[in-house]
Amino acid sequence: MMLDILDIALLFFMAVTAISILRLKNLFAVVMLGGIYSLLSALIFVNLDAVDVAFTEAAVGAGISTVLMLGTLALTSREEKQEKKPSHKIWLPLMVCIATGAALVYGTLDMPRYGDPNAPIHKHVAPRYINDSMDEVGMPNIVTSVLASYRGFDTLGETTVVFTAVVGVLILLTGRRRRDKREPTLEELEEQEEEV
Repeated sequence: MMLDILDIALLFFMAVTAISILRLKNLFAVVMLGGIYSLLSALIFVNLDAVDVAFTEAAVGAGISTVLMLGTLALTSREEKQEKKPSHKIWLPLMVCIATGAALVYGTLDMPRYGDPNAPIHKHVAPRYINDSMDEVGMPNIVTSVLASYRGFDTLGETTVVFTAVVGVLILLTGRRRRDKREPTLEELEEQEEEV
C-alpha cells in the first residue's frame, strides 16, 4: 500500500514537471526540470527494484544530458525565440501523442501483473541466471554477468548511444567556435552597418 502511494506521488510529480517543461520559455529552467524529471524516473525504477536501470537513468538522464544541455545553453540563448506561428494547429501534435499513448497502453495489456510468480521471467529467465550464470560466464556477481555477458550487446548499444551524443555535442561546439573566430565576410559587415 505504501509503495502504491509512493508510485502515485512520483507519477504526479512527473506529470507536473512535464507540463511545466512544455509551458516554460526559459531554456535554462527547462534543462533543470528535465534533470528533475530524470531523477523522478530513477526513483520510480528504484521503487520497482530495478536499481541498475535507475542508476543508468540517473547517470545519463540527469547527469550527462543535463551537463550537455547546459554546455549548449552556454553557446546559445537562454530564451526560446518564436519568430512565427506554427503552420499546424495544436490539435495535430496532441492527437499524435494521444494515439501513441493509446498504442503503448494497448501494448501493455497482455503483460503479466507486476510481481506475479507465474510470469515467464520467474519461470525461465531468472532461474537460468541464478543457477547457470557462474558456470556459463564465470562471474560470481549475477548482475555483472547479466550486464556484461547475457545483455552485452544491449550494454554496448547504450554505451554507443552515449558516446555518439557526446561526440555530436563536441562537434557542434567546435563548429560554433570556428564560426565565432573566423573573419566576417563583406556581406556580414554590410548587414552590421545597416543594423546600426
